[in-house]
Amino acid sequence: MDQTHQNKEPQVSFAISFLSRKNPRNPHYNLPLLVLNYFFLFVGSLSSCLLSKYYFIHKGSSIWVSTWVQCAGFPFLFLPIFLPYLLKCSTRKPFSHFTLKIFTLSILIGFLLGLNNFLFSWGNYYLPVSTSSLLLSSQLAFNLILSVLLVKQRITFNNLNCVILIVISSVLLALESSHDKPEDISKTKYLLGFFCSIGAGLLFALYLPLMEIIYKKVYCYAMVMEMQMVMEFGATLLATIGMVRESLVFDKGPRDYYTTVCFNVVTWQLCFIGTAGMVFLTSSLTGGICMTALMAMNVVGGVFVYGDAFGGVKIVSTLLSSWGFASYVFGLYIKMKLERKEEDKRNNNINTNENNNSRNNDVEMVIIDNDRV
Repeated sequence: MDQTHQNKEPQVSFAISFLSRKNPRNPHYNLPLLVLNYFFLFVGSLSSCLLSKYYFIHKGSSIWVSTWVQCAGFPFLFLPIFLPYLLKCSTRKPFSHFTLKIFTLSILIGFLLGLNNFLFSWGNYYLPVSTSSLLLSSQLAFNLILSVLLVKQRITFNNLNCVILIVISSVLLALESSHDKPEDISKTKYLLGFFCSIGAGLLFALYLPLMEIIYKKVYCYAMVMEMQMVMEFGATLLATIGMVRESLVFDKGPRDYYTTVCFNVVTWQLCFIGTAGMVFLTSSLTGGICMTALMAMNVVGGVFVYGDAFGGVKIVSTLLSSWGFASYVFGLYIKMKLERKEEDKRNNNINTNENNNSRNNDVEMVIIDNDRV
C-alpha cells in the first residue's frame, strides 16, 4: 500500500483499550466508533434471535426463509460503502482494492456463513431461545482452539478460564436438557436442534479466525464492509436456492409475515456489521468473547418475552457464562495497565536519554567555543 493512501484514508478504529489488544494496523483508538459497533451487535443479536423465534412460534415452518433473512439485508451495506465517497468524505473509490482473490475468498466464506445460518435456524426452530443461546456460547471453546491453530493466538489464564467456565455452563445445560424439552417437540427433534446449535457454534468459531486472517490484507473499514457485502451475497444465494419451493405459512397473516421478515433482515444486518467490526479492529477471540457475553441477554430476553423456563440449571449456566466473560475483561484490563506502565517507563527513559544527549551537546559546543576563543 502506498503512502498516499495511508495519509488520505482515515484509519477507522473502534478498539477500546480494555477489550482489545494493540493492533499494528490501528494504533489509535476510537471509542465512539467502538461503542457504535458494539451497540449494533447488541441490538442485532438480541432482536434477531427473538424475531427468528417469533417466526417459528406463529407457525412459520420454513428453515430456509429463516436462513435467508439472516443475510438478505446485504444491499444496506451500499450506504457505508458508497456514501462517504459520494459525500467526498473519502477519496478512495469503492471496491478499488478489491482483488479477484479477495472476492473469491469472500464468496467461499459466504457459503460457509450460509451453512452456519441454516444450522442456527434448525436449532432455533426446535429449542427455546434461552437454551439455544446458551448452547451457541459453546462456540467460544472452538474459537479459542481455532484461533490458536489459525492465527497463533496465545493461550493465557484469562482466556482459558473464560472458555472453561462457558463450556461447563453448556455441559450443565446438556445434562438437564430433558427437563427443558417443549411438550410438542419429540426427543429426536430436540436432539436435532441441540446438535445443530452446537454445529452452528463450531462453524461460526471457524468463521471468526478466517475473517481475522483475511482482514490482515485489508487496510480500511470500507473494505471490511465490501467483503461483508460479498460474503452475505454468497450466503443469501445459497439460502435463495433452498427456498425456491417454500410456501408462505404464518398464522398472523401476510402483513405481519412481511413485517417480521423485514425487521429480521435489518436486525441480522446490524448483528453482522457489529461482528465484522469487532474482528477487524480487535481479534477473532475478543470478538467471539464479546458476542458470547451477549448470549446472556438473549437468555433473559427469551425468559421475559416468551416465558422460557429459567430454573436452577439455567441460572447457574448464565452466571458461569457471565462470570467467564467478566474475568476475561478484567484480566485484559489489568494486562493493559501493566503495559501502559511499561510504556510510560520506556518513554521516560527515552526522554531522559534525549535530555542527557542534549546537555552533552551543549557542553561540547561550549568547549568548542572556548577553544576558538
